[in-house]
Amino acid sequence: MDPNRLKEAYQKIESLDDRLSYKIRPQSSFMSSPTTDQLDAKLKDLAHFSLELKDILREVILAFAKKPES
Repeated sequence: MDPNRLKEAYQKIESLDDRLSYKIRPQSSFMSSPTTDQLDAKLKDLAHFSLELKDILREVILAFAKKPES
């Protein structure tokens, strides 16, 4: 396991959470339906979140896959 790589992945996921999680959480507003532009913006945020999360998960897997150093 590579602890430095794992630590970097953790820092990336914390950064991702700080930057985008609030944008993709459901709104509690029931009063009106979202506009097409609002839906497009949400979809774009969700796509960025998903792709970045995929990259972070890859880093975690590679960190665990690395052979321990002697």
